Amino acid sequence: MPFQNLLIANRGEIAIRIARAAADLEIPTTAIFSSDDERSLHVKAADRAVALGASGAKAYLDIPAIVAAARSAGCDAIHPGYGFLSESAAFARACAQGGIAFVGPAPEALEAFGDKARARALAIRAKVPVLPGTDGPANLTEMAAFFDGLPAGAAMMIKAIAGGGGRGMRVVRKRAELADAFAAASREAEAAFGVAALYGERLIDKARHIEVQVAGDRTGVLAIGERDCSLQRRHQKILEIAPAPGLSDALRARLYDAAVTVAATTRYRTLGTIEFLLEAGGEDFFFIEANARLQVEHTITEAVTGVDLVQTQIRLAAGETLHAIGLTTTPPAQGFAIQARVNLETLTADGGATPSGGRLAAYEPPSGPGVRVDGYGYAGYVTNPNYDSLLAKVIVQGVTLAHAAGRAGRALAEFRIDGVETNIGLLRALLARPEVLAG
Repeated sequence: MPFQNLLIANRGEIAIRIARAAADLEIPTTAIFSSDDERSLHVKAADRAVALGASGAKAYLDIPAIVAAARSAGCDAIHPGYGFLSESAAFARACAQGGIAFVGPAPEALEAFGDKARARALAIRAKVPVLPGTDGPANLTEMAAFFDGLPAGAAMMIKAIAGGGGRGMRVVRKRAELADAFAAASREAEAAFGVAALYGERLIDKARHIEVQVAGDRTGVLAIGERDCSLQRRHQKILEIAPAPGLSDALRARLYDAAVTVAATTRYRTLGTIEFLLEAGGEDFFFIEANARLQVEHTITEAVTGVDLVQTQIRLAAGETLHAIGLTTTPPAQGFAIQARVNLETLTADGGATPSGGRLAAYEPPSGPGVRVDGYGYAGYVTNPNYDSLLAKVIVQGVTLAHAAGRAGRALAEFRIDGVETNIGLLRALLARPEVLAG
């Protein structure tokens, strides 16, 4: 048994996923919950649960309270999941100071990759291709100088140096748009991440978003597989595919080599994801960021490789090597897997969405061959608007991409959720698009 008791510093479907992985390793688990989250299913998934007292997301961001909960429950490890404190160097240090293992990267790696401008600088030093951009965080004057230096007709992307999920990002196609876009992105970044700093990069229109899953130990870093995360709405992923369709063996090898090279710059010793933009129709790619945590879409890499990534995280945190875990080479992908994110939302006429919620009158997930659902809903549960809109993830595997897409469409059609609005109709429509089926 790697640990005596694992505290799960998260909620919802990912907390349930971690509890199940720990149970397979025969590790007892402790859940935490805010005052408005006691009826969430993750509370029942663990062996015991500790109330944090505060309400809303701030409860899951309270480092002293979470460390105190772990110590009171006799936990010797904490898994942060994703979101919340998963990329907090301060949290990782607080765990170490409390004598508790942090199931994630070292604080130094979190700091290096948590700042996107700093991560970009690491990639440049490692000679991994990056997009033309500003040298670190930039003010409005520096952004304007960069925009003026772009080729005629080119556009730029303003990005927050912290966080993710599409927040703090704006596309600028005309010089006159720059000031308003800069101000809006800065406000959004400050509100979402507490850091208003921004940087700029040249925009690639119609790029594919490819991410490589890596794992590291004291002996080195290994690529485990890649995912295509190009199907996004307003820079937020909604459908992901593994492996990325249509990549040549040579291109895939180059992507893996670049990802391993970037991760190795920080002596990476856990799971992580290195993300790239791939020019549509070509084989030129560019590093954009690194995520030093478990990804929401880790599920599809698990489906096609057979590697339990959450268990791998836990075992690496306990000091095991990749070789001991059975990961000595990149595992071959078997078939294709698709993840569809079922969100609580009402679609708007302009193609956007607003959060929805309410009481789940019915919640009946699909099943069948090649179908997995990671969720936390149940009939009678009252959804909480204080948290992320993700309700469930439908993960489907097939022999071919078309087979997987057909299964995913059928599974979504079978998913009965009454009482609240979701984006299932949009997901089904995307899966029927010929562009998606063609990769």
